[in-house]
Amino acid sequence: MSTTRRGLAVRLGGWSTRHRKSAIIGWLLFVVVVAVVGGMSGSRQMTNSENGAGDSARAQKILEDAGLSTPAGEMVMLRSADPDGWRTAARDLSTRLEKTGETARIQPPVRSASGREGLVTFTMKGDPDTAGERVKPVLDAVAATESAHSGITAHEFGDATAQHELDGMLKDDFKKAEFTAVPLALGILLVVFGALVAALLPVLLGVTACIGTFGLLALVSHQLPLYDSTNSVMFLVGLAVGVDYCLFYLRRERDERAAGRDAETALRIAAETSGRAVLVSGITVMLAMSGMFLSGLMLFQGFAVATLLVVLMAMLGSVTVLPAMLSWLGDRIDKGRVPLLNRRRKGAGVQASGGITGTLMKPVLARPKLFAALSGALLLVLCAPALGMKTEQLGMEKQFGSDAPLTVAYKEITGAFPGGPAPAQVVVRADDIASPRFGAAVTDFKKQLADSGRFGKAVEVELHAEQGVARIEVPLAGNGENAQSRRALDTLRDDLVPDVLGPVSDEAYVGGELAQSRDFTDQLKTDIAPVFLFIAAVTFLLMLVCFRSLPIAIVSILLNLLSVGAAYGTMTAVFQHGWGAELLGMEPAGAIESWVPLFVLVILFGLSMDYHVFVVSRIREAHDRGLATRDAIREGIRTTAGSVTGAATIMVAVFSVLALLRMQDMQQMGVGLAVAVLVDATLVRMLLLPSLMALLGDRSWYLPRALRWLPSVSHGEAPAAEEARPLVGAKR
Repeated sequence: MSTTRRGLAVRLGGWSTRHRKSAIIGWLLFVVVVAVVGGMSGSRQMTNSENGAGDSARAQKILEDAGLSTPAGEMVMLRSADPDGWRTAARDLSTRLEKTGETARIQPPVRSASGREGLVTFTMKGDPDTAGERVKPVLDAVAATESAHSGITAHEFGDATAQHELDGMLKDDFKKAEFTAVPLALGILLVVFGALVAALLPVLLGVTACIGTFGLLALVSHQLPLYDSTNSVMFLVGLAVGVDYCLFYLRRERDERAAGRDAETALRIAAETSGRAVLVSGITVMLAMSGMFLSGLMLFQGFAVATLLVVLMAMLGSVTVLPAMLSWLGDRIDKGRVPLLNRRRKGAGVQASGGITGTLMKPVLARPKLFAALSGALLLVLCAPALGMKTEQLGMEKQFGSDAPLTVAYKEITGAFPGGPAPAQVVVRADDIASPRFGAAVTDFKKQLADSGRFGKAVEVELHAEQGVARIEVPLAGNGENAQSRRALDTLRDDLVPDVLGPVSDEAYVGGELAQSRDFTDQLKTDIAPVFLFIAAVTFLLMLVCFRSLPIAIVSILLNLLSVGAAYGTMTAVFQHGWGAELLGMEPAGAIESWVPLFVLVILFGLSMDYHVFVVSRIREAHDRGLATRDAIREGIRTTAGSVTGAATIMVAVFSVLALLRMQDMQQMGVGLAVAVLVDATLVRMLLLPSLMALLGDRSWYLPRALRWLPSVSHGEAPAAEEARPLVGAKR
């Protein structure tokens, strides 16, 4: 079709190169404006109820609406070598805590069974959600007390301390990740292109796309609150995608120039081929990411918006600003040549690309059954551990690691002052909270709790008649997460609360740490099926339309599933079973963080299409020029090998940065994504894909008669008759 020869990518590139100043200055102005406006508006983080699911989130929402937040509780244990040697330090600590002006309800110290430890408990004043920001004077008071009394060791733990530690860890870790990812990408691009200017261009476009998205996300957050790490995850994903898109586009333009094309023709061909592939890939990624909207969790809806926006920005920058910059720079793109790296010779072009891969393709295409079986078997081995994957919301010790100061403090305090696990929290809303009828129901509720034998005795009841809300804390049997605790929670939810408190209330829900963890995990198990079906269907349809091939569409889904399975298997092996964890400097958690599998599934289904679209587009381009299928496979794989290798190396490097962070869930996500991209760019795209297509032969392009109405999409450059028509209309 003639319309395909002047597709959207060519029209966008043509406009940009004819209006270079408008394209470049307009892009920079847009990025600056949205970044400044977004920064001025600020961003809104999701509340505890918005970040939850099920009845526990409903319970938290009732408390938030009534303004009944639980004060942030803190405890400090003072240990001395001699029994009761801590008492002077405890009196000094209480005085120092009171002087900070941030504490309330400082209790007299409690003596441990051994007598060598004393426990001082208190609460933080003000909003508990911001207590971590105000706890520094308290931490300083504890440290000053420890220094002032020789032989005294202090350990502090509580809501504010944990929040302070977590916020500091996330801030430091993500700052390190962001500042490490950019130099890594630049270094890899220097190796790929061998020239400083060519390497800087994709990084600058990727970074500006992320900066613009930061501003857009701040504005969006006022309608859809975000999780605190959303921006950092978005930056790493956006940088990887943005650099990859620019790399593919720029690499094709450089190949055509090296093959002897003039600058205008090389730009046009890059727009017609790589530019079109960028649009197809970007749309596929965005549609896959939109599957997260089917989740019932605001966490994933925020991730969806962030990744959609950054991929959109990266895609638009690649097909508009990049061609404008290439047109302006011309051959100056090769300035800053790095010795020994820039060895591309004029006239070599694509023929010089992928020499090693070209050699590898000979045995793969000669014996496709063998290589399909070997690569498929290896991928299945990598997937196998995922069959035993166990997910849960990881607790503090598993998230921070057993050696983290906060974990050590928690162990020391609970060891000296053993107590029950975090209690379940029953939240009731009713109009007659202060009535005798409601009081009788609460009395009956407490009696049945005692009779069941599954709950502790220290049941605490708070009645807030003005707000019409009651809060009842119920200690659970067990350690807070074992089978005994889960049975107690089931009894509370299924029997006692609905039977006893239900008839005298408008709403009655059970929350608490165990309830929150179970509700969140249950919601994820419910979400993953519709999300998977959506992204699989979208990917299948897009591949069917793009390549007009039923086998290619089916193979696309199967290959993506193998990449995701390899990621799941690796995460399970390393972080659940501990295989190789010590070698990697990581501590196995015995389980996978509950939100990670769904996030990895969606991200990988989107990102895997980058390589798939570029590789298969080049194969289809060669086939459309008249090459036999096996020859087209050989040329398509060989000519994309350098770009795919460079792009995959950047993604693996960027995602590996996540694996270096201290938070367990970030490590799991980083390892899973890095392994999946590595497997996808090597085993899948270089071995399994060509061997399967070779086995299919001309059937690779089979399209049922009933689907031949689908539009024809060109994957190559315009016919030779049009080659003289340049993409650039402005004078150089």
